[in-house]
Amino acid sequence: MDQSHSFLSRHSASVFAVRTFAAAMVALSIALLLDMPRPYWAMASVYITSNQLTGATSSKAVYRALGTLIGATGTIVLIPNLVNAPGLLSLAIALWVGMFLYFSLIDGTPRSYMLLLSGYTVALLGFPILSTPESTFDIVAARVQEILLGIACASIASRIVLPSTVADTIAARADAWLANTRRLTVDVFTGQGSDQEHDGERMRLAAAAAEIDQLSRHLGFETVTSANTARGLELLRQPMLLLHPLLASIEARRNALNAHGGVPAAIADVIQRIAGWLANGDQDGRQADGLRATLGDVAPQLGADAGWIDISAAGLALRLRNLVDLMRDCRLLHEAIADGRDPGSLALAVTLDPAAPAARHRDHGLALWAAAATTLSVLACCTFWIATGWTDGASAALFAALVGSFLAGRDDPLPAFRRFFGVIRVVIAVTGIYAFGILPRVTTFELLVVALAPTFLLFGWMTARPATGSAGSWLAIFTSVQLALQSSYSADFGSFANASLSLVVGVALTAATCGIVRTLGAAWIASRLVRSNWRTLAAVAARSAPRDRAVIGGLIQHRLALLAARIAVVPAEAQSDAANLLQLRTALNVIDVRHASLGLSRAAVAGIDALFDRLASAARNHTAGRLPDELVGRLDNAIASTLREPASKSRNDALIGLAGIRAGLFPGARSYQPRLSNQEGIAA
Repeated sequence: MDQSHSFLSRHSASVFAVRTFAAAMVALSIALLLDMPRPYWAMASVYITSNQLTGATSSKAVYRALGTLIGATGTIVLIPNLVNAPGLLSLAIALWVGMFLYFSLIDGTPRSYMLLLSGYTVALLGFPILSTPESTFDIVAARVQEILLGIACASIASRIVLPSTVADTIAARADAWLANTRRLTVDVFTGQGSDQEHDGERMRLAAAAAEIDQLSRHLGFETVTSANTARGLELLRQPMLLLHPLLASIEARRNALNAHGGVPAAIADVIQRIAGWLANGDQDGRQADGLRATLGDVAPQLGADAGWIDISAAGLALRLRNLVDLMRDCRLLHEAIADGRDPGSLALAVTLDPAAPAARHRDHGLALWAAAATTLSVLACCTFWIATGWTDGASAALFAALVGSFLAGRDDPLPAFRRFFGVIRVVIAVTGIYAFGILPRVTTFELLVVALAPTFLLFGWMTARPATGSAGSWLAIFTSVQLALQSSYSADFGSFANASLSLVVGVALTAATCGIVRTLGAAWIASRLVRSNWRTLAAVAARSAPRDRAVIGGLIQHRLALLAARIAVVPAEAQSDAANLLQLRTALNVIDVRHASLGLSRAAVAGIDALFDRLASAARNHTAGRLPDELVGRLDNAIASTLREPASKSRNDALIGLAGIRAGLFPGARSYQPRLSNQEGIAA
């Protein structure tokens, strides 16, 4: 088993290339045997559907099948009814493409592929049959059969030919992620590396966590993965989401103590012991138990006269204990996953819910904007086609819908379109060589396979490599379609030239339209992400957002991953706030304080509510820099009023949460100075 996995990891690109080409040739041969009208669509569908991972291929196959059926239904409804009104038909198809593209961009999960396909399939099926609308149902039915054949061949091949599972990939990436998190924690605790290096590593780890989360959505499509493994991987996601804001919170509380004389010696000693435990892989359970017990002993008792140092030290000790608990839980879950054991039997320190939803950032305005650009691109191509009367102009609109949909998620589409023009030139050159130099000499299917093998094995190998994945996929798909392989050779230079020209015109008009409409770029999108984090904090403070720590954690860290891809255009101060998860840490502290306030008096709760209402108002339209200094006084007064409450766990938790908010939002503020008068206490 280990040798098999080692072979797959070393030669995964070659294995994928051979497997996919074999599946494509099987699909093409079956389509030819069944005398399907366009057998090359079966071949192209294999390359569209295939993924290196079995679960990802299966999910893509299911969603592609559903998307194809939805798009086919739309084609049957629109074409016969609007074929005599070209302008209205063009508008209907463009709006259909744009509507489903919008839903796809908003969804952001593997299911988005179904929505994406539902949109552009109408253009893919509809434009080529405008000259024979009376045959719409027959032609669409045949095309669906060809596509489903390709999907079936890709799915079967991925399951039986050296399958590579999503579960194994997630487990390996999670292991690397946890190792890097341990290394970052040790560096922070021992003072190694600069703040900028720590921020950069947090960004990278957030992006890696987002990739793991996205991969986990394919687990349900893997029949070879055991239920225990799948459940363990789902549970592991939650402590992973909480680790980084916790580490940033510990760093902020340490800095707050250092600004007022330093971390108490007993806690500083435990921090070094935790660093040593993590450096050794956190595998010693007895050492973890000892660290928890020691942290309980060294934490200051918060009496009515407790000062800022005591409150901050108690908060630091509690967060360190939380860190030990989460790290130990991650280790136990990882071991259970590796052994295939039921994670429900583990004695975890943190309660986890395998059914907890994974929150993602959704920007409705940005999605609508990108979808509108593609809609206008299709309309521009349709206008050009109708105005010129060019017979093959409909294909330009087809390619506008296809390419515009796939590139809609790019911040700045023009560089992507420029790279895509390079792909088009290669596709046209390769198609011309095959159509007029190689295929005329091919007399049997076996010779056809031999002739196609070098090119498509290369394209498949490129597809499996991260550096060339996008180009390889486009080359394989477009070359399959442009070759238009049939049961007999029927190449015509005029048809070839028109098809190539329509491809160029479609992409050129789409690039021009998107370049005009989408001019704001990555900096604007990054600023919207930063503002979204502050608005989420405002919603949590105002009680208009879910009070689930994992949901809020997943949402803001997903935004951090999105910001990591645009880090060059994010202002320096916003970079630091995002990397340190400032808004997330504050939101989690607000949630903790709200929960703890259930055990406090009405007067204390009223003061906390007034503080959070003001925080929500200040954060709602905030983008960067410090929040109003007035909040520092309100925080100090809330801390002072909470200190007057009878000693209890709720009181201590509220104090620690309020101190965390102060240390995070105002790290350079003056010393804690409560000025709570009787009148202010009553007003609060």
